[in-house]
Amino acid sequence: MIAERAVAGREPYLAARVLDALLREDYGGLAGRVARRRDGVVLHLPGPGGRPVRLVPGSPFQDFTVAPAERLGLTEVLGALRAVAHPADAAGIEAFAQECREALRALDLHDAHRRDVLARLRRGPAGTARYEALAAFLDHPVYPTARCRAGLSDGDLTAYAPEFAPSFELRWAAVPRERVTGTSPGTPPMAPDFARVGLAGELADTHVLFPVHPLALPAVRAIPWAVPAPEPYLTVRPTLSMRTVEVDARTHLKLPLPTSTLGLRNRRSIKPGTLADGARAELLLRRIAGPQIILADEQVHAHTGHEYLAWLVRRLPPGEIVPVAALLAPLPEGGTVAEELAARRHGGAGGVEALLTEYLRLLFASGVRLLVRYGVALEAHQQNLALVLDGDGPPRLLVKDNDGLLASPGRLRAAGTAVPDFADGRMLTDDPHALADVFVTITLHLAAAAPAFGALPPARASRLLRDTLAEALEPYGDDPAARLLRARSLDAARLVGKSMVTAGTLVDKARTGARDVNKFYGTSGPNYLRHPPAAVRPVITQGTP
Repeated sequence: MIAERAVAGREPYLAARVLDALLREDYGGLAGRVARRRDGVVLHLPGPGGRPVRLVPGSPFQDFTVAPAERLGLTEVLGALRAVAHPADAAGIEAFAQECREALRALDLHDAHRRDVLARLRRGPAGTARYEALAAFLDHPVYPTARCRAGLSDGDLTAYAPEFAPSFELRWAAVPRERVTGTSPGTPPMAPDFARVGLAGELADTHVLFPVHPLALPAVRAIPWAVPAPEPYLTVRPTLSMRTVEVDARTHLKLPLPTSTLGLRNRRSIKPGTLADGARAELLLRRIAGPQIILADEQVHAHTGHEYLAWLVRRLPPGEIVPVAALLAPLPEGGTVAEELAARRHGGAGGVEALLTEYLRLLFASGVRLLVRYGVALEAHQQNLALVLDGDGPPRLLVKDNDGLLASPGRLRAAGTAVPDFADGRMLTDDPHALADVFVTITLHLAAAAPAFGALPPARASRLLRDTLAEALEPYGDDPAARLLRARSLDAARLVGKSMVTAGTLVDKARTGARDVNKFYGTSGPNYLRHPPAAVRPVITQGTP
């Protein structure tokens, strides 16, 4: 139990991130407990044994964060959380306490295996798989317990989580053909024959083979109409999302997992309709996205109606693919991925800024065009975006996993574009502020500001973000959507933020009223486009290379 262990090592790091998130989201009115004293700014922790915790400016996303010199324990932070919690949130508070425990265990486990993982990365794999594993060394820019994969053991993590750079074999199950919806013939192109995985060949007359992640095999065994195969087949590697695995350099396979990440309510299973909606969104984007965006091919998929029996094949384009989430990742040999790419492409001391400038121009030009002209906001955060590099030519921007986008039927029709028949009605809205919320919290905060402030001094990062966003908005002049986006970003007194911990775990949807826990707002932070933070602490774990 946390109460029985000393506050040492990674615990103060995680405890500070947790308290930062609770303060940013103002859960239980914590922000009202911030006070200015003669010696600085403090947060008075509520609850038994509460004490003043020193705060400092140091994040682009909130006014104050825990001072680096503070050594907090999870026990006192969780005690403060319980002291301000609403009685109706009791179950969510305990679930979040478990998230904290599992996140701390995952951090300690990664540290214990760090040398072996680095040695494995030095030997291989090369290409995208290496970048995905390196990206997993970094923590999420704002969600404090992202290391938690609910319910997974230490053995599960070392065998299947991307930060351990493992490889493993997939399992398979035969499912009745009549249950399958999606792409004909209902089995992925890399599937073996039935005999190869130990199943009777005559099953092929009535069944098709579905890939199964080993972690989902117990759940699949409990499905009465599924026939799990006794033998594994096909070696794969996890990507940063964990439920998506790399089959080869150009092929990914997305599979359901029996866990949650980024909050208890963010289940990693795959609900019926999600894959088809993602395919519909991809086809929409292929019509309207323009030359700045390359779309991963995600048209081949199948589902059985059960959340643990589904799959999607993702085809990637030619070229070197570098996930945006990996740009700040430290390399085993020293330096960061961004520095290595910049040296190769630009050289000199300004290489990283030149690389980021190329990226941000692509990101903002494409994102602003989609939003202003078509009313489409991509939920393309740092994990779902990648730079595609091909020789000395200009980089291109790869977008994948489009089932979270938000689109305006009215603006699509006005632009002469058909409105997709999404199964999930939450993907459509004519509220321009809802579209701007997605742009600011995903495109600006996560995809742009997080790498910029992580790689550059704050003033330079702020200027680069401001200039490239203004450049992207300039061609649209007084268009109402452009005016709104400019007002909500470049000219805003404060920038909207998402209450991820509140909606993801702490508070039930009946109390938040959130239609989608990934699009729940209600918090704000300083506008770093107008007022650069004095300093920015990197969100990198102590066990990174």
